[in-house]
Amino acid sequence: MTHIEPDNTADDALTALLKEVPLEEPGPGFYDRALARAAQTSARRQRNRWLATGFGGAIAAGIVAWLVGGMILSTPDVPVPELPGVAIALEQAHEVNFVFASAEPLDGATLTIELPDGVELEGFPGQRAVSWETSLAAGKNHLPLTLIATRPVDGVVVARLEHAERSKIFELRVNASLDTTNLIYDQQGTVAPHGA
Repeated sequence: MTHIEPDNTADDALTALLKEVPLEEPGPGFYDRALARAAQTSARRQRNRWLATGFGGAIAAGIVAWLVGGMILSTPDVPVPELPGVAIALEQAHEVNFVFASAEPLDGATLTIELPDGVELEGFPGQRAVSWETSLAAGKNHLPLTLIATRPVDGVVVARLEHAERSKIFELRVNASLDTTNLIYDQQGTVAPHGA
C-alpha cells in the first residue's frame, strides 16, 4: 500500500503571505468588549431557545389535555330508567301509594299532585292539579291516592313535595287502555322518586 503525502504548498504560501500583512494591535478594552458581546449573544440565543421550548411544550400539553379530556369527559349514552308504572281499568278506582321519606319532621310542606288528561283523583273530579299543605314525620310517609281513568290514557302522575327552598318530584306512569303488555308493574303500588 502506497502512502501519498498531501500537497500543502498552496496552504504554506497563503500562510507566508498572511505573516507579511501588518496587523494593528487591539485597543484598550477590546477583549472585555468581545467577551461581553459573546456572552450577550449567547444569553439571547439561550433565552429564545427556552421560550421556544416552553411555548412548544405548552402547546403539546394543551393538545394532550384536550385529547384526554375529550375521551374521559365525553358523556356516555346512559339509558334513561323507565318510570314505575301501573295499569288501571277504565272508570274503576285504583289505589296507588306514594312514599315520601324524610330524615327529619317537616312542618308546612306543600304537596301538589298533577294528573294527566283522562285521569282524576277520587273526590276531585275534572281537576288536573290538587295542592295542599301538610306535615311529614321523620321516616317514611305513605300517601295513598285513588286514581280513576275516565278515558284511555298513557300519562304520568306527578307528585311534587316542596318545603322551604327544597323540592322533590315523584312520578308514576299510568296506563288505562286495552293493551297493558309494555308496562312496568309495581305489585304494591309504591312509587319511588324518579331522577333523584
